[in-house]
Amino acid sequence: MGPVAGMGNRKNVPPGIAFRQVSATPLYGMTASEPISFKHLSRDVSMPVTIVPARHDADRATCARLMCETDPWITLGRSYDRCLVAVSDAGRELYVALDGDAVAGFILITMKGQFPGYIASVCVAPAARGSGLGTTLVEFAEERIHRESPNVFLCVSSFNEGARRLYERLGFEYVGTLKDYIVKGYDELLYRKTIGPWSEFVPEE
Repeated sequence: MGPVAGMGNRKNVPPGIAFRQVSATPLYGMTASEPISFKHLSRDVSMPVTIVPARHDADRATCARLMCETDPWITLGRSYDRCLVAVSDAGRELYVALDGDAVAGFILITMKGQFPGYIASVCVAPAARGSGLGTTLVEFAEERIHRESPNVFLCVSSFNEGARRLYERLGFEYVGTLKDYIVKGYDELLYRKTIGPWSEFVPEE
């Protein structure tokens, strides 16, 4: 996958993927009329979804609830309150996948710090699991990140074998292990997917 040039061609959008004009307060450098691009998204999604920046506090509360009731966050001991703090962090970008008006999943991205382009969390609601939505969210994040960075980073808990298989299938490469990083007895595995070195990268304007 190369850097995204423009917003893509809607003729190439897979069946079942919807567009939505962003009509709320502009977030993350997007204008109020800018569509979300799905140029490179997965073709195996079996449910219609729209991906937009989190719209309001209710979206953030739903995302926090999904996190605290789902592994790996259950095993990692993340409470609802801690999850709510994470998804409400103004220094991160929270995008939600909507099935109608309901949040079917979300992805949380960090574009600041030493590793810009870090996917902090990906979560899919129970009813949407197995639909390909997790893949869609990751590929959406890649497009957004590659506007500003050639690298996409993420960490996977050592016990989360399903997530590891997904990320490796999507082209992420194992970088290293952060031993006992969050809780004792479980490691965090750092992965990266890159389109080239920083010296050759030209960000979108």
